[in-house]
Amino acid sequence: MTVRTAIAGLGMSEIGKVYGYTASEFASIAVRDAVADAGLELGDLDGLIVSSGLGSGVDLGLQGMLGLTDLNLLTSMQGYGSTAAQMVQYASMAIRSGMANTIAVVWADDPLKENVGAGAAYRSAASLPTGWRGMMAAGGLSSANTYYALAARRHMQKYGTTNDHLGAIAVAQRQWATMNPLAQMRKPITLADYHASRWISEPFHLLDCCLVSNGGIALVITSLDRARTLKQPPVEVLGWAQTHPGRTGVRNEDFGLVSGAARSGPAALRMADTKLDEIDVVEVYDCYTFTALITLEDYGFCEKGEGGPFLAEPGTLGPNGKLKVNTGGGELSSYYLWGMTPLSEAVIQTRGQAGERQVARHDRVLVSGNGGTLDHHATLVLGTV
Repeated sequence: MTVRTAIAGLGMSEIGKVYGYTASEFASIAVRDAVADAGLELGDLDGLIVSSGLGSGVDLGLQGMLGLTDLNLLTSMQGYGSTAAQMVQYASMAIRSGMANTIAVVWADDPLKENVGAGAAYRSAASLPTGWRGMMAAGGLSSANTYYALAARRHMQKYGTTNDHLGAIAVAQRQWATMNPLAQMRKPITLADYHASRWISEPFHLLDCCLVSNGGIALVITSLDRARTLKQPPVEVLGWAQTHPGRTGVRNEDFGLVSGAARSGPAALRMADTKLDEIDVVEVYDCYTFTALITLEDYGFCEKGEGGPFLAEPGTLGPNGKLKVNTGGGELSSYYLWGMTPLSEAVIQTRGQAGERQVARHDRVLVSGNGGTLDHHATLVLGTV
């Protein structure tokens, strides 16, 4: 019989403009918190999967920091923004195979430095482009902002998507963030505020772009049978899938028009034996407003190319909208810990522990992770038991 798996613990360090900790220290705090949240001891872990941002600040040495011995699984992963969802997938597969029983997965980073602007955080960690990418950089394509701006512009030209459409996503997510005590940005914004925010890389304003945050988040994965005996309501891992299109930097027909969500979403739903209209909450990777738009479009919540008008229609997004998306404020307004941002909010919502922002129906939650420039995508379907 197939072993069913569940998320039994969630641990979060302080997140945001928090200084004085290394990425490894954030990771250590998060793992200890996740284990305690589950009602376990560190010695109950027999697996550890670690990851961090571009600075690679968390490595296998975390085992020693935590005092863990005789682990059956220890590895480091990097799938960029899809990493968090992938870690849950690999942990679930390891538990199903009998390789390990209780695995902590953790992601942490410390890109923000005191008295240094957020815009410099990732520039300092990125390597200088060489070869063909160096040629592209000479033409202005030198950062994630510019690559995603190019993708968004393609979508705009093909389908008529506008900045008003993107702005509607930013405004709706800020509405959710006003109810999230962990959110870095809780002041309500309007569409006029969105348009007034400075350009970062056209067509992106500042309010189209995610925050930069320090911190760490960890999860404890185990069998559903064991999770039922622990401290928190189990969050079952019902379905998963990955897609890696591999088309960045090469000529192709669909750059900016289709993401990996178009393949990994339906595959994860099939594994979970769940239909899209049975999904109660959606937590998508939103490094930019455009990423949220194309992911929701590719998951099938609207027809291809209609994501802009669909999401900007009053009554679709936000706390009173029919589609419950990024209920903590997402990476645009709450905090940016790569794929752990949507995943942590998914766990909180599925447990029914989101307080003022808790969604009434939360039996099935769809989670996305996106990495590179639409290069890597991972999907999870989580659920109550």
